[in-house]
Amino acid sequence: MTLPERRIVAAMLQRKISVAQIAVQLGRHRSTIHREIRRNFWHDDEVPMATGYWHMNAQHLAASRRRRQAKLLQDNDLRDGVIAGLKAGWSPQQIAGRLRLEGGRPRVCHETIYRYVYSPEGQAQELGRHLPERRRKRKARYARKPRSLVFPERCMIRNRPQAVKDRQVFGHWEADLMIFRKEHGPANVATVVERMSRYTVIFRNNDRRSRPLMNRLIDLLSPLPRDARQSLTFDRGLEFVSWRELEKGLGAQAWFCDPQAPWQKPTVENTNRRVRRWLPRDTILLTIDPKEFGGLAQRMNATPRKCLGYRTPAEVFREELARASGLQ
Repeated sequence: MTLPERRIVAAMLQRKISVAQIAVQLGRHRSTIHREIRRNFWHDDEVPMATGYWHMNAQHLAASRRRRQAKLLQDNDLRDGVIAGLKAGWSPQQIAGRLRLEGGRPRVCHETIYRYVYSPEGQAQELGRHLPERRRKRKARYARKPRSLVFPERCMIRNRPQAVKDRQVFGHWEADLMIFRKEHGPANVATVVERMSRYTVIFRNNDRRSRPLMNRLIDLLSPLPRDARQSLTFDRGLEFVSWRELEKGLGAQAWFCDPQAPWQKPTVENTNRRVRRWLPRDTILLTIDPKEFGGLAQRMNATPRKCLGYRTPAEVFREELARASGLQ
């Protein structure tokens, strides 16, 4: 909020005007006004008459919170200690708590660390890769907006044809990454599932960079006929931001789930739950021979499925693949 807006809030509160009416006057949501008052309300135990919401105090309090991030830019030792903690697998909350426990040195709260991680300086160092949960950009939940530049409207899952949604057409895939314990390294497992046949491919990635993953998908699907690789559906994870490479190299359409809606790709989510029987989260992936992932996929593809009339995914995939090959 701006200083003029805070001046209006203070004046209307003194006149006992409700928060709802203040929100209408400013063209803001009432929750915004509630948060503003709660965060910047001045408490003075020594002079009770001074307690209240005052626009200048509110402006100073808000500016003070914004300046806290500068502490990590100005204090090299503190910044190096925070970065070392992140690379060791500590969460920002653990780092901030440890600084408070040790005492005797400058400290920051975990929100300040998060803001630094998502600042231009933190993004240049790729610090977000060390967080327990990563996002491309951190915003309050009420302020989150679609990543229109990264995942444009034309690729939204709501635009996917109904025939694809109903599994009436062969050659449409879903892909996802299975994540494991952070202390075992950045390795992960990619699962790729054809929606109609439930045919599954599983392979290991040694990191979560997007471009190498897309190259693997291109190498995996490019030998198939064009009708057998028409589209792939992803969630909005950072590992899929290079999807344009996939469209360019494979000629397949990329579709993306809505924010925080991975359930919109149910085929691969269900597959991941099945795979967890053999690859729980504490699995050390680098100790597993890559051939074993192929063997696990073969095992799943050879299992009869009720949704396929108790045929196996491999059988249905071969039938549909032969049909797609005959169309070319």
